[in-house]
Amino acid sequence: MRSRNISVSETSRPVLPRHAKLRFDETRQVWVILAPERVLAPDEIAVEVLQLCDGVRSVADMVDLLAVKYAAEREAIATDVVAMLQDLADKGFLTEAREKTS
Repeated sequence: MRSRNISVSETSRPVLPRHAKLRFDETRQVWVILAPERVLAPDEIAVEVLQLCDGVRSVADMVDLLAVKYAAEREAIATDVVAMLQDLADKGFLTEAREKTS
């Protein structure tokens, strides 16, 4: 099995890999990440962060948005977001966006 573990930092541009999809499960009324033979039900805050993981925004950009939205200390948010994204990356639910060549 090939592993593409990433080390998440504020410069990372995380994105869900092609095999994983963030979807709202209408039946259960919860957000889930669907991957082959796996389902993860992230909490409300994790869903908000995951919706920002578009491969374009850096983690620093996401932290800045969340700090303004919640009027919270940036460093505290950065610590929590990096830890959460690293955990998801370690489980194979996130990867690093590849640079596009023009």
